[in-house]
Amino acid sequence: MTGHLYIIGLGPGDPDLLTIEASKILPTLTDLIGYGPYLDRIPDRPSLRKHKSDNREELDRAEHALTLAGKGYKVGVVSSGDAGVFAMASAIFETIDHGKPIWKEIEITVLPGISAMFAAAARLGAPLGHDFCAISLSDNLKPWKLILHRLKLAAQADFVIALYNAVSKARPWQLDKAFELLKEILPPYIPVAFCQAISRKNEHIHLTTLGDAKGSMGNMQTLVLIGNRYSQLIPQSRENIRPWFYTPRSIITEFIPEDDSSTIDKPYP
Repeated sequence: MTGHLYIIGLGPGDPDLLTIEASKILPTLTDLIGYGPYLDRIPDRPSLRKHKSDNREELDRAEHALTLAGKGYKVGVVSSGDAGVFAMASAIFETIDHGKPIWKEIEITVLPGISAMFAAAARLGAPLGHDFCAISLSDNLKPWKLILHRLKLAAQADFVIALYNAVSKARPWQLDKAFELLKEILPPYIPVAFCQAISRKNEHIHLTTLGDAKGSMGNMQTLVLIGNRYSQLIPQSRENIRPWFYTPRSIITEFIPEDDSSTIDKPYP
């Protein structure tokens, strides 16, 4: 007998931003697996077993979930935001790909959630109105050189950039290094938003420019949104209200990057 595994995105934090689909599934689960603070968002009940783990134990967490589902339980694995964005969905499928053949028989449903970049963008206005990319600054699962390489190419292509995992206690220096690279490529007037704990009680948004941006403006709960050359700030007429941050959908090609064919099909440095 095999159970069912649900991979669930809990959204950015506010219960009102949890999807209706997820809110219907959560009360039916026998087991819930995830990082402790995320599990704490889900109310306890007698028939629910919670299995908490550390934030860096994704593959162990995935194996635990698959083992329980393989025994016939109805299991949920939760992530903040969307489970498919730098979160547990990929870890689950990686574990299936390299794990026990029986795990491929388990019924799996991935439930989408509101990712931090979309919640932050909604607060700001429309910074993701044109082409954008998301890059995690964490080098726990990929080399720092690769992060810098991708960041450089994204800046050269003039993408709006959402930076996840921008700061941690173990990586207090990386965000400043990222800004140093971006400042070599992009103009200093580009808007930058530091978006902390969006939808939670300690929500805070700080708007600045790339020229003035510093790593110390972020913390472990901060998503950083960096505009492109066309992104604009619109002052609001209401007093003491921050401007709207938007990127226009229609772009006149005043700026076209030079063709850098030397980077094509070559590995990062």
